[in-house]
Amino acid sequence: MGFLDTLKGLVSKNADKVDTAIEKAGDIVDQKTQGKYAGAVDKVQEAAKKAADGTQEQPPQAPPPAAPPAPPAT
Repeated sequence: MGFLDTLKGLVSKNADKVDTAIEKAGDIVDQKTQGKYAGAVDKVQEAAKKAADGTQEQPPQAPPPAAPPAPPAT
């Protein structure tokens, strides 16, 4: 089991704590910036929550390139 697998497991087992930490971090940023970037902070909080939940949409995968044609037989 790799490091990322371990991390994903911990996040999924403690989703409520992760969401709380994301909220607190955003609140601290809002406080330090006096709410100047509140809209951006909210967007980042939502993206972080989606990523932690595993519900963030993945970008579409490009199809693999086509194989080059075989050379003609002689």
